[in-house]
Amino acid sequence: MRRLLGLTAIGQAAFAAAAAFLLGRAGAPWPWALGAALALATTVAFVRRANVYLRGERRSRLAVALVDVPYFVHWTGSLLAVALLPLAVLVVRSPAAAAIAWAAGIAIAAYGTLVRRRWVATERVSIVLDDLDPSLDGYRIAHLSDLHIGPFTPRAWGMRWARAASALACDLAVVTGDLVTSGSAFHEDVADVVGALRAKDGVLVVMGNHDYSSKPDALVAGLEARGARVLRNDGRALGRLFVAGLDDRWSRRADLDRALRDRPAGASTILLAHDPVDFPAAAARGVDLVLSGHTHGGQIALPLAPRRWNLSRLHRRHTLGLYRDGRSALLVHPGLGTSGPPVRVGVAPAIVEITLLCARAARERAGGRACTASRPGRD
Repeated sequence: MRRLLGLTAIGQAAFAAAAAFLLGRAGAPWPWALGAALALATTVAFVRRANVYLRGERRSRLAVALVDVPYFVHWTGSLLAVALLPLAVLVVRSPAAAAIAWAAGIAIAAYGTLVRRRWVATERVSIVLDDLDPSLDGYRIAHLSDLHIGPFTPRAWGMRWARAASALACDLAVVTGDLVTSGSAFHEDVADVVGALRAKDGVLVVMGNHDYSSKPDALVAGLEARGARVLRNDGRALGRLFVAGLDDRWSRRADLDRALRDRPAGASTILLAHDPVDFPAAAARGVDLVLSGHTHGGQIALPLAPRRWNLSRLHRRHTLGLYRDGRSALLVHPGLGTSGPPVRVGVAPAIVEITLLCARAARERAGGRACTASRPGRD
């Protein structure tokens, strides 16, 4: 909370400067004092909003729409204003720069909160695996991740995602963690969402760090009661394909050796791991493909280059899309919900349809030419 309050104070300083300028132009007395008072009030208000989020409390849809969402538009916009202020100063060269930067930040935050996070893409990626059995050439997986069902991501959104993923008629559906935002109040909602997923070979799920915030065993029971299988350091054989699931690393439950213990000899291996940090260790153990989430692609990124320029790149290497390490591949899902402020800029929430291709079959289709894994495409 101290770190979050510090971040909030930085953003509200930009808001105070903008408010002081606008109040001064309006003829209000003591504009700087009034601006500082407004910034202090909105900083204090953050504590209540943050506690709602951290505890995963249920709020009425009206309260979320009229109080929480507008507040976080302001909160995010004020932080963006800090980043935009140097550019505004260079362009405007007047005290109005603070107000212009704040207005631009609010506009971007409003778009990211009210529009971009609701607009879900369907991405399609084909991944060539060297050791894939030819019988699995063309095997399709619907990949969902980071649903974050909670105060800002209602059950109705999740049900739409489940219907869209099921309509792809894939062979397998997987969900790679962070099903809820926090707490246990939304366990039934997310169980309904995952239970609505349909695929020929079923639905496999792994837990994320947010899923262990409260009553994780109850969450697992609810998911499995609706037909999904939750993999917690174990796996499932699907013919010549072995799908393993790694438990949450943040709560120190992950055990890669145990997750891979039962894989059949000669089977291609897919590892579901919420955090992509486990990719190098998985590649060293001969895992063909790791499916992860956790990063949300940074959630805020440069629109034209989200893979290279996103917030998650500040502290990790694998943040979005497809990566290679020798014969192993990693796909990091952009996520569907949000964590922290309910905003997305430059990174679309997505349902990812993965098609597995046998290297030998791919070479034959290409007339003997070398094949490499394609990058995700969007319809």
